[in-house]
Amino acid sequence: MAMAAAGDEAEMVEVTLRAVGPSRPTTLRLPPFISVADLRRHIAHDRHLPQDRLRLVLRGRNLPCQDDAHVNLRHGDSLIVAVAPKPPANHLRDGDGDDDDDEEEELKFKIPETTTWWKKKIFIFLRDKLRLPDILLMVLFSLGIKAWVLIAMWFLFAPIAQMYDVGPLFILGTGFLVILCNLGRRQQGDVSAYSIFNEDFRELPGTLNAERIDRDIRAGQF
Repeated sequence: MAMAAAGDEAEMVEVTLRAVGPSRPTTLRLPPFISVADLRRHIAHDRHLPQDRLRLVLRGRNLPCQDDAHVNLRHGDSLIVAVAPKPPANHLRDGDGDDDDDEEEELKFKIPETTTWWKKKIFIFLRDKLRLPDILLMVLFSLGIKAWVLIAMWFLFAPIAQMYDVGPLFILGTGFLVILCNLGRRQQGDVSAYSIFNEDFRELPGTLNAERIDRDIRAGQF
């Protein structure tokens, strides 16, 4: 009886378990020919790890998860042990897709419900038939009637300016006109950052100029 126990003990091989992480390697005595399922069971019991998420690597090869698979172990083998992370809950995985869809919907340009029927027809034609991008649709439908009239007039007078060889002047004049139209108007009491535009050339508090520097030097504040 003692001889049989000694024979079984001699048939066992010592395998080093190296877990992924900061834990130290440990050794485990196992039969030289063992099923992968039993190997997972032994390691899970020895290291207190979840058996269903256990991943094993032997001699650079990932051991299969089938219960009928077997493996030959040699004395001194090293087994790399890793635990696969838990998959996210179903509602979280479904929620990620919904969030992406919601973000894509928010990026799409939509005309208001109160828009006239002919604008809706034009919008549907440009989006579905011509496949114009949303950014271009946003620009087209954000312009008012006045802006469209000005654009039409510009294209109407551009060939005339080209005919009389004043095309560059026409373009420069357009640029200056756009700048002047977008200057805006100051409200009552507003002060410009440039003193030349203010009444009595009044400067903003804290304005640094040559007169201020000269005054500070004479006062000994530099």
